[in-house]
Amino acid sequence: MTNITLSIDDNIYKKMKKFSDIKWSSFVREIISKRIEELEKIKSGVYADEKLLAENWMSEEDNIAWKDL
Repeated sequence: MTNITLSIDDNIYKKMKKFSDIKWSSFVREIISKRIEELEKIKSGVYADEKLLAENWMSEEDNIAWKDL
């Protein structure tokens, strides 16, 4: 595994220290991986997240309001 160095604003670093239970290196690795996946989808012509599109975005109130339409 390759190591990289990352500069973080002092204020952000202080806030990160308050959440010492979070493994920040793992968090950053995961975020970078997700972003790479998004960029690869865009480059390959897949512009939408199929999982996100499959989700029902309607609330219970929406379902009640639209049930007869």
